Amino acid sequence: MTDFRSQRMPSPDGLGIAKGRLEKAWDSYVKAVRPVTDPIVKHLAPVLMPLARGATFDLLGFWISWHLLGGFEGLQSQLGMSRSAIYRRVALFRKVFGAHPDVYRFPGIDLNVEGFIRGGFAPDTTAETTAETAAAKVEHSE
Repeated sequence: MTDFRSQRMPSPDGLGIAKGRLEKAWDSYVKAVRPVTDPIVKHLAPVLMPLARGATFDLLGFWISWHLLGGFEGLQSQLGMSRSAIYRRVALFRKVFGAHPDVYRFPGIDLNVEGFIRGGFAPDTTAETTAETAAAKVEHSE
């Protein structure tokens, strides 16, 4: 059996031939469809913009929480978010902004985690990192 690990390609896409063909076809499709879709978008924009604003505001809050609370585990332990809820938000964030929330930077926004903690936020360092445990804590406290 041949071991191809020593014959690496430049990227997971190989030479990028398939990706280049798709991009070329997509550009042609967009160019052909735009004359039809642009008038429709003009009429739908007043309906869709409030929804888009709400989703963007939600994702901005998710990004801030991600960074101030320490990422995936922090969202679980500090907010009680389930793994699936976090994965859904990460997927939507990546779809909208084109990058994972851990590496994306909003221009003009600098987060000061140390200042956030000094300002009164005390992370629960004893918290379990599962939503089930967080839910159990709520049930026992009631």
